[in-house]
Parts: sequence; C-alpha cells; structure tokens
Amino acid sequence: MDCYRQIELIKAGFIKNRKLLIAIGDENRQIIMTALMGQCRGLRVGEIAAKTHLSRPAASHHLRILLDCGLVLRSKQGTMSFYSLNIGSEFQSFLALVNHIAEFKDAKDAGLLKVEPQETQAVAIIASS
Repeated sequence: MDCYRQIELIKAGFIKNRKLLIAIGDENRQIIMTALMGQCRGLRVGEIAAKTHLSRPAASHHLRILLDCGLVLRSKQGTMSFYSLNIGSEFQSFLALVNHIAEFKDAKDAGLLKVEPQETQAVAIIASS
C-alpha cells in the first residue's frame, strides 16, 4: 500500500468534509441533530429551542449552519418551516473518510505501508533541518 496515496485520500476527504466536520463538532448542533432524529414531520424553530434549551435566535443560528452543509432540510407548510435531519450523501462521504483513516491505521500497524525511496530522502532532509 502506497503511504502517500493513502495520505492524499485522507487529505481530500478532510477537505470534502470540512463543513460537515465543523457542523457536527459543536455540542449545540449535536443536540439539535439528536432532537431531530426522533421526528418524522420535522420540528419548528420554537420546538427545537424548547427541546434543546437554546434561545430561538441561537437555534436559528445553528440550524443555518446545519442547513448550509446539508445535514438538515427545511420544508414549508404555509407560513411554517419544519426542519428535519438529512442523513444522506454527506454522511456517506464522511464514512469514506473514516474508512480511509482506518485502512491507513491498519496498514501502518501491519507494516504494509510502502514508502518510496525519494520519500525517505525528503523525510531525512526535513528531519535534519
């Protein structure tokens, strides 16, 4: 297994998942996501605020971030907006990143990572600087 190819796949995965990682890294957004998990029709901002003990403006702020990365969907019924969790392709991409990291770890633990000679020289040069 080529060490640098694996690292490049992991780097690309981090870039592709940056918004999702930022979104799920916040405890308040995690709470909102878990509140939405048990809802079929979705929740309104006021309901989310009540379930999460956030203010309405704070809930709206966090919902905007979750909407921006595609983890939450908004549907309108008349003048009301309902928010629901969207566990779709965003999590598939994240799962691929986690799998690349796991493969890298397994290969490293098994001693299967192949380092090219020029890569070894580059590491030696950096180490001696």
